[in-house]
Amino acid sequence: MLSCMRTTIRLNDKLLRELKQHAAKHGRTLTGVIEDALRQFLARAPGSTVVPPYRPLTFKGRLRAGVNLDDSAALLDLMEEAPAPGRR
Repeated sequence: MLSCMRTTIRLNDKLLRELKQHAAKHGRTLTGVIEDALRQFLARAPGSTVVPPYRPLTFKGRLRAGVNLDDSAALLDLMEEAPAPGRR
């Protein structure tokens, strides 16, 4: 478990409001948003050894009708089909 230290920082009122709004909009804590911002800042610093957190890219969508995720041969056949019109 990572240890945590409590500290006090002074932030511009407008910046703090924006941070709180961002955190609420994304269902995050203010602490989490500030920690991520600081990690990103440190990761961009020359000679940094900080590794930014991995965040997988996700998409909302639905499973195509007739697709069985348990049938790998059928999935390969579907993936090899020509793309649908209007798609690349």
